Amino acid sequence: MGRGKVELKRIENPTNRQVTFSKRRNGLLKKAFELSILCDAEVALLIFSSSGKVYQFASHDMDRTVAKYRREVGLPDSSNPQFRTREFWRSEIDELKRSINTSEARLKHLSGEDILALGMRDLKQLERQLKIGVERVRSRKRRIVSDHATLLKRRHKQLQEENSRLHKRLKELQDGNISSGLVGENACTMFHQRIVHEEDFHNETGLPL
Repeated sequence: MGRGKVELKRIENPTNRQVTFSKRRNGLLKKAFELSILCDAEVALLIFSSSGKVYQFASHDMDRTVAKYRREVGLPDSSNPQFRTREFWRSEIDELKRSINTSEARLKHLSGEDILALGMRDLKQLERQLKIGVERVRSRKRRIVSDHATLLKRRHKQLQEENSRLHKRLKELQDGNISSGLVGENACTMFHQRIVHEEDFHNETGLPL
């Protein structure tokens, strides 16, 4: 029996897809090798799997073949330092754009926007992140309130101590004024009594003051 015709569409079963990839990849590499030997052709083959793994074959130097291809199709020479610099910064810019887009999408999701395309797993993860964020905010608020209350208590205690010190000082000043008043009053009384005694003495003796 002959082999049946295989329909060219994506193989859904991951195991079957990997087996088919391995077989056909090896067959393709073998055909590229045979073509380079039988026909004296310069062959360069690059294969990237769905997971990003690379497989390659080159009958000659790969860089030389790629450079030759770029010249043939009118692309800049990749060996040129300026080209490499441009390619590097272009790659950096593309990476930054992807990072910015990812961050913007994440911010929108956190604010409840553009979540229609999210599946159950993504929604659960988003919900968990929001809960963690809310708890952190509440913890920070409690910490600020606690620190403020502690500061107010310390200030209140300082004011009480200052008030007690001022009361004590005021009492000392008041007691000092009373004592000074008594001393002055006694001195005046004694001086007056002395004058009266002197007048009585002169009246009795007839001597002038």
